[in-house]
Amino acid sequence: MAVPFISEVKRTHTCGQLTAANVGEEVVLFGWVHNRRDHGGAVFIDLRDREGLTQVVFEPDSKEAHETAGHLRLEYCVGIKGKVLSRGKNVNPKMKTGEIEVKASDLTIFNRSEPTPFLIEDNVETSEEKRLAHRYLDLRRGPLQKTLMTRSKMNTLARSYMAGNGFLELETPFMGKYTPGGARNFLVPSRLNPGKFYALAESPQLYKQLFMVAGFDRYFQIVKCFRDEDLRLDRQPEFTQIDVEMSFVTQDDIFTIIEGLLKKLWGEVLGIDIPTPFMRMDFYESMAKYGNDKPDLRFGLEHVVLTDVIREHGAAGGVPMMWEAVQDKGIVKAMVVPAEKALSRAESDKLEDFAKQAGAKGLARAKVGEGGEWTQSPLSKTITPALRQAINQAVNAKTGDLILFQFGRESLVHTVMANLRVHVAKKLGLIPEYGSGGQWKFLWVVNPPLFEFDEETNTWAAAHHAFTRPHDEDVQYLGTDPGRVKCHRYDVVLNGFEIGGGSIRLHDPKVQSEVFKALGIQEEEARVKFGFLLDALKFGAPPHGGIALGMDRLVMLLTGAESLRDVIPFPKTKTGTDTMTGAPGDVDEKQLRELHVRPVPLPQK
Repeated sequence: MAVPFISEVKRTHTCGQLTAANVGEEVVLFGWVHNRRDHGGAVFIDLRDREGLTQVVFEPDSKEAHETAGHLRLEYCVGIKGKVLSRGKNVNPKMKTGEIEVKASDLTIFNRSEPTPFLIEDNVETSEEKRLAHRYLDLRRGPLQKTLMTRSKMNTLARSYMAGNGFLELETPFMGKYTPGGARNFLVPSRLNPGKFYALAESPQLYKQLFMVAGFDRYFQIVKCFRDEDLRLDRQPEFTQIDVEMSFVTQDDIFTIIEGLLKKLWGEVLGIDIPTPFMRMDFYESMAKYGNDKPDLRFGLEHVVLTDVIREHGAAGGVPMMWEAVQDKGIVKAMVVPAEKALSRAESDKLEDFAKQAGAKGLARAKVGEGGEWTQSPLSKTITPALRQAINQAVNAKTGDLILFQFGRESLVHTVMANLRVHVAKKLGLIPEYGSGGQWKFLWVVNPPLFEFDEETNTWAAAHHAFTRPHDEDVQYLGTDPGRVKCHRYDVVLNGFEIGGGSIRLHDPKVQSEVFKALGIQEEEARVKFGFLLDALKFGAPPHGGIALGMDRLVMLLTGAESLRDVIPFPKTKTGTDTMTGAPGDVDEKQLRELHVRPVPLPQK
C-alpha cells in the first residue's frame, strides 16, 4: 500500500538535520537526488534540500521502495520514509549528517527530471551565461542557496534592529515624478495620461524627507531601487538598499545607529565583533592618500602628493612634464612599491599598460639605487640631484624601492593612482582578488565638498544632491567661492567599497535658496523641479538626515561572493538582460498605441 506522502505523511526533518542522536527514529525526508550509487543489491542516494545532504539506502528487503529506487536519476524530486541508522566507522566527515544514514522503507517520486544542462554541484565549471539562462537550476547549488539564506537572515536582523531602535518600516512609491540629479532613471509611460511618464525611483530620497516633515521621526525601509546605468561588477539596474531617515539628529547620531546595525550583522552572521566607533577620515585626506573616497585600508601603498615639491623646484628641477602639469593647475602624485615586495622589470613594464587602460598617457617610474640614485628610469637623465633627493625624502624611499609617478589633471591622476594602488596590492598578494581575506576595515569618509565643478558646462553641480546641508561656517562662501563649501555628507566604507552614503538635509529655506543660486537654479526652475518638497519644507520641517546602505553590496562582502550577481536571486547580465526570461522583450503595436508611444528607428551607421 502506497504511503500518502504530503497529504498525510509530513516531512519530519530536513536533509541537513539528522545526527547520531536520531538513530532508531522513523523519519520522513523530501528533496532532490543529488547522486546515486548502485552497489549490486543496495541502492544508495544522497538526498538534498536547502539545508544539506542525507545518505539514504534502499535494501532489497523493502521490495517496492528498492525497485522504485532503481529508476531514480539525478535531480528527481522524491520523498522517503525510513529508519535512521548509525554508519559506525564509515562516518563521512564532509557531511553534516555523515554519522548516519536512513534505511528507506517507502519511496515516492514526486517529479522526474530530464538531464540537466550542467551538474548541480558546489564547484561548477559551466559558463555563467548558461547558468543564468537556467537560473532556477543554478540556485539549487549549495553556495548560492547558502548566500541567499544568509541574505534572508540579514533582512530579519536588520528589521529587528531598526524596530528595536524606534524606527517605523514605511513604504514609498516605486513610480514617481522625474526629478533631475543623480543617476539616469527608467521611465514608464502612463496609459491614462498620454505623453506623460513616471520615473522608477532611483532612491526614496524625497519621500523619506516628507516622512520627516509628516512627523514620523524615524523611518527605514528595505527597498528596491532602479538606475538605468552601465553595469559592472558591483552594479545592477535594480538593487536593494536599507534606507534610513531620522529627525532631530546630528551626523554622529546617524553614525551610532548604522555602526550598531553593522555590528549586529557581522556578529550574528559571522560571529565577528566589529570594533566601534569606526575610524573617520576627511574627504580630502582620503583623496590625497588613496585617490578616491572609498579607500581600502587593509594594506598600505599610500599616495604622496608631490605638487608642492615640484612647485618649489620649478622648471630648474629637470622634469619639464611635471612642472608643466603643476603650471596647468594639475597635480603630481607618487606611490612606493617597497623593495621587499619587489616587482620584476617585466612586471613593472606591465603596470604602464594598466595605467593606460585606466586613462593615463603613461606611467613614470624610478627604481631607487644605492645612495638614492634612480635607475631604470628616463627621469634620471634630467632630474636634478636636489629634486631627486626631495622626492625620495617626501615618499620615504629606500634602496630597492620602486617609485610610481602620475601627473596631470587632478581628477584623472586620482583615478589612475587609486586603481593602480589596488592592482599592485593584488599582484603583491596584500589582498585577495575578491573577498575580505579575514580583514574588515570600516571607516567613515566625512566633510566632502558640497559642489563639484563641471568642466564641460563650466558650472557648479551638486556633488550629492541639492538638499545637503553645508557646514555653517561655509555658508558665507555659497555666493563667492562654492568650491570652498564643505557639507554634512558622509560615506561608510568597507575594504574599498562604499557600502552606504547619506547626509544631513537642508531644512532652512533661506540657505536652500542660496544653494540653488550657487547651482544656477532660479526660483521658477526650482519650483518646477522640486516644488512639492520646497512647499513641504515651509511647514515646520524638522532638522533631519539619513543614509542608505547597499544591501546587495553588504551581502557580497559579508559572504565573500565574487560579484553582485552571486547574491541576487535573478540578476541581469552586463548588458542588462535576463537570459532566462528573455527580458527586455518586444511588445506589439497595440500595446504601444495604448501607451501613446511610437518607437523611433536608430540612425544608420
